[in-house]
Amino acid sequence: MARFGYARVSSTDQDLTIQLEKLKAAGCTVIRSEKMSGKSADDRPELATVMQFLREGDELVVVRLDRLGRSTRDVLNLVHDLDQKGASLRILDPEMTTGGDIGRIVVTVLGMVAEMERKFILERQRAGIEAAKAAGVYAGKGRPKSMPVDEIRRRDAAGEGPAAIARALGISRTSVYRALEAKEEMQA
Repeated sequence: MARFGYARVSSTDQDLTIQLEKLKAAGCTVIRSEKMSGKSADDRPELATVMQFLREGDELVVVRLDRLGRSTRDVLNLVHDLDQKGASLRILDPEMTTGGDIGRIVVTVLGMVAEMERKFILERQRAGIEAAKAAGVYAGKGRPKSMPVDEIRRRDAAGEGPAAIARALGISRTSVYRALEAKEEMQA
């Protein structure tokens, strides 16, 4: 019986170290990891790779169920695929396995809880955005612009070159070119 570990974080600025350490401590001989959203199992190539290598008697090990997926349907599909291979799922926190009927029931319930939690997070986020809009402090998606577009255009109109503008404003030449291209697109 081989243990295959799978670790995932939702974004590139998050760290996998704790998950990887726990998977090694659990005896995983192969560990695959990725940094991407868990909304759908279809878009996770490392998980697909692990699933290809699993054989009868093997275990897929994850630290928490939400690392495997947030959709109950995705989790249940993965558990079904594991069953078809004669393999099982082991979750380290809380400790459980789908090696028996009780484990499958618990995983199903936990999958539903993870999906509900995701919906609650989105609802709270939506409510926060609406409250910010009502207070007049929500400017829309994304971070505030970090380059002074008006100043770049003013300096360009005054005859300064992109390199001089970039040096003077402490930004990259690429940022200067982007601001000037946006100006051209608006005029076209």
